[in-house]
Order: sequence, then structure tokens, then C-alpha cells
Amino acid sequence: MKKSRLACLIWTFGVLSFFIFTSVAYATSEAYKENIYQVGTLKPIDSVLKVKVGDRAPDFTLPAVTGEKITLSQFRGKKNVVISFVPAAWTPVCSDQWPGYNIINDIFDQNDAILLGITVDNIPTLFAWTNQMGKLWFPVLSDFWPHGGVAKKYGVLRSNGVAERALFIIDKKGILRYIDVHDINMRPPLEDLVNELEKLQKQP
Repeated sequence: MKKSRLACLIWTFGVLSFFIFTSVAYATSEAYKENIYQVGTLKPIDSVLKVKVGDRAPDFTLPAVTGEKITLSQFRGKKNVVISFVPAAWTPVCSDQWPGYNIINDIFDQNDAILLGITVDNIPTLFAWTNQMGKLWFPVLSDFWPHGGVAKKYGVLRSNGVAERALFIIDKKGILRYIDVHDINMRPPLEDLVNELEKLQKQP
């Protein structure tokens, strides 16, 4: 194994350890914990993908918590894009997942990538949730109306109207390079995302 690869793995495990510590810190915040809705165990996946690796990613424009509108194609030729769909604000795994991306902000920078977080919640809900969660470095977008329209385009809108817990990696040409529709009850491993971002740098 190359030294650089080994160093990366060691660094990643360090990141995961720190992430666990961060999650514990959030859990001990009474104000935050009391507002988290316990959803119980859900059907792991409840949708059928409408896209596949190699397809051009469906374009969209959504409002962000910051008040601006974000269009996927605005990053074409400039940035690789990671889309993180999560089911709902104020739920345990979602409230654990997104703060973890703060820890690997540098990895996104190193791989010339931007992260877009998307839920079907409305802007006021997302504003309150992300403020309580702590500052996030990436845009948080509302797919509230038409309800779940973008999630539906990608085939990750569940039968109960929330999005799957799903990751899509899109290269600078607008092509889908990685898809992970994850078990909704579990947080996708950070190391998998790091590895897939690194692969983009190796593409011609």
C-alpha cells in the first residue's frame, strides 16, 4: 500500500473518531436533544432510482436557507458536486450526518467539490434546525414545493413524501459518477464519500 494511501486511511479513521466525539457533544446538548423527533426504525429503502451512474444529472433550482437560489448547472465546468438528500429535519440520523461534513470540509476543497444538502422541509423549518445544529459550510436547500420535486426526479422520494438518505456525486461535466441510496436508518460512512471524491481526481 502506498504511503500516501495509508496516511489517508489513518487520517480518515481519525476523522471518524472525532465525528463520534462531535455526535456525543450534540447529544449532550439538552436544548438540541429535546427537539429531536424519534422516528423509530423505518423501511431501509422505499423508492426506485430514476438515474444511474453515467447519466447526466437532472438539473434543478432550489431555494437555500440563506435566501439565494441554487441551480445545479451553475457548477458545471467549475466544481464537482455532492448532493446529500436526507429525509427530514429534527430527526436523529439527519441531525448527526450533516455536522459530520463540517469535519471533512478540507477534503471537498482538495477535490474541487461542493456539497448541496437537500430535504423536503420548508425554509423556516430548515432555518431553525440548522441554526440549532450549528453553522454548516455548505448550502442547505429546500425541496418543499413542488413537494419533493427534485427527489422525485432522481427517484429518491419515498412513499410517505420524504427523501431517501442518498448521496450523488456529479463531476464537472454534469455526469453522475457515484450513487448511494443508503439505509435510511444509518449514516453513510464518511470514508466511502472520501474515497469516491478522490476517484474523481484520477479521471482523465
